[in-house]
Amino acid sequence: MILQVIVDISTNEIDRTFDYEGDDMPLGSRVAVEFGKNRLIGFVIGKTDKSEFANLKTAKYLDTPISSEQLELLYFMRAAYHLRYIDAIRLFVPAKLREERDPEYTRTYLRPDDSRTLDELVEAVGGRAKKQLDALKHIAAMGGQFLNFAVAQFGTSAISGLREKGILIDSKVHERTSPMKTLCKHDKTVVLTPAQASAVDKITKGSGVFLLHGVTGSGKTEVYERVIDNMLSEGKTAIMLVPEISLTPQMLGLFRARFGDTVAILHSGLNASERYDEWKRLKDGEAKIAIGARSAIFAPLENIGTIIIDEEHDSSYQSESNPRYDTKAVAKFRAHLSGASLVLGSATPDIETYANAVSGEYKLITLAERISRHKLPEMEIVDMTQEFRSGNRSIFSKSLIDAIGETLSRGEQAMLFLNRRGFSSFIRCKECGYIAKCEDCDVSLTYHKADNELKCHYCGRRYHALTKCPNCGSSEIKQGRIGTEKVVEELKSLFPDVRTLRMDNDTTTRRDSYFKILSSFGAGEADVLVGTQMIAKGHDFANVTLVGILEADAALYFSDYRSSERTFQLITQVAGRAGRAEKQGRVILQTYAPRHYVFQFGKSYDYTGFFKKEINTRLVTKFPPYTKIVRVLLTSLEEQDAVDSTRSAYKAMQALQKQYGSFVYLGAAKSPVTRMNGLIRYQILARIEPDIFGSVMPEIYAIADGNRPKKGNIFVEINPQSMI
Repeated sequence: MILQVIVDISTNEIDRTFDYEGDDMPLGSRVAVEFGKNRLIGFVIGKTDKSEFANLKTAKYLDTPISSEQLELLYFMRAAYHLRYIDAIRLFVPAKLREERDPEYTRTYLRPDDSRTLDELVEAVGGRAKKQLDALKHIAAMGGQFLNFAVAQFGTSAISGLREKGILIDSKVHERTSPMKTLCKHDKTVVLTPAQASAVDKITKGSGVFLLHGVTGSGKTEVYERVIDNMLSEGKTAIMLVPEISLTPQMLGLFRARFGDTVAILHSGLNASERYDEWKRLKDGEAKIAIGARSAIFAPLENIGTIIIDEEHDSSYQSESNPRYDTKAVAKFRAHLSGASLVLGSATPDIETYANAVSGEYKLITLAERISRHKLPEMEIVDMTQEFRSGNRSIFSKSLIDAIGETLSRGEQAMLFLNRRGFSSFIRCKECGYIAKCEDCDVSLTYHKADNELKCHYCGRRYHALTKCPNCGSSEIKQGRIGTEKVVEELKSLFPDVRTLRMDNDTTTRRDSYFKILSSFGAGEADVLVGTQMIAKGHDFANVTLVGILEADAALYFSDYRSSERTFQLITQVAGRAGRAEKQGRVILQTYAPRHYVFQFGKSYDYTGFFKKEINTRLVTKFPPYTKIVRVLLTSLEEQDAVDSTRSAYKAMQALQKQYGSFVYLGAAKSPVTRMNGLIRYQILARIEPDIFGSVMPEIYAIADGNRPKKGNIFVEINPQSMI
């Protein structure tokens, strides 16, 4: 049998199958092969009877980790996103399966010989070997013990003696790791509202794609759980996706309370052993529900009944590093393969998603009211220009300061949102205007007061804080826009006894940081949680009655067609954290543009009004969903190399434009961030109408392949979430 194998090397040059001899085995099998002078892991994606090559090497069968359904998904992703075979395959298998040795690390486990009674074993040891007797009795009482623990407690000599006499019998055991195994909330009996019950019924009995549009606090999670419960009762499995790792523990706790050990967690924050063990439980059918961030869409489940994507509007569902893919599109294809329902849930759906629901392509289900007795929190919009004119130089308006004081006096909690971490977002010399920038990236450095450092938020490089301007020598150094660290400092100056927690990329570097911060806040160990967009979605704290949104218009004027949509989504999601239980919530939104339509619709939580305005703008300007944006990003160590490749690729795309008729837009220029991680960056942008998009894309991928910079790389992105 000739096996067509993809070897585990990610380069364009070998992005093809290689022929090996081997036993007949299923497609999707993992094999060990000789490749050049190396021994590598490979994956069988095809079989044939003959090969054009002689003297083929032999592939050694290991196992079959990839199903036939996943192989179909592989081919879909390769065609849609121009992925290398191995880059897509790596999404399906944990890292431990990319090496030949047994992925299940085993340890020696000792048990008393069960063919004899304990009295017989004690008699066989003899009364003089006191330490051996102590060890035997302890291990018998425990029902067994790992060798390393037994040796540490009773010594090598005693344990070796018992093993040599056959008193203790060895076995090899793989101890599975269970991430966040102590995390489990109490399962509550919930009576569904009529709207929730109707939603569960429609999804369970229906098929295709559903948009569950429910306001914050409307009980979408309970709908998800009931749908999954119904699927499990029919012998099916389920995938539940959340946008952030920080949301996974909360969802995991809720699901474990209801579904127990049938739940497995998959996300990038797990170590290699944890990820393999959770993957194996799903593969073996021990776990029926996969929960995690976007990578959980590749869970090795069969007979999937439903795939649920919570907060479906979130940009994190679009992978913008290799391998690039759109999780929602992948989920839609996988649901189609499985005959499963796909549920997209959000209080502020992506404009394109809602447009599909309005047109009837998706089935729209609406949860218009909160399940608590309180309505959505009242939102007060504060004009910060008026605050400035009245002499208030604080980052907090008078209304927000008063509201924080009242909240603290009642023993309640507040959340303050600012989508900028650090102490200040740039450092400027007041004398000459010099701004400190990263040497490898064309961006300003952010000052972090706690570490007294300047940091680049793109490449992570750190610099000493400035005391003098390196350009003119002046000591007149000014700090720019504030970050979360500065917010905490100023909050403590106003309320010295306030207990604060901060949640941003700087405070969540450890793998358990999310859980610890959220658990502490949920337990009432802090009065105020200050954070970036990490705190904006999904979290449910009963004692939070006040939300303050600082610089709400910070993202409103970005040169991105989604800026209004993202601002509306953020303020609505953050506002939804207040008043989720039995206490009325309040939101104070600070802005320099109080009359902007985003805030007017946001104040009344009027998503449909905002959608109608936004979709009309998109129609007039020919932005998605009425076109597809294609970005060809070129990077190189040398600017001339990047320029030459960009020019050549642009000419080829101009010829393509003439072939298919005019694109809505086609242009080439430097990227907004011209240099990142030491690489020069250029881009070609095109807006293409949907009717020719499918025909054009394979040719654009071919153009990219033929114009790769000599000292860099080239990427093609579809509707990129970031245009920097």
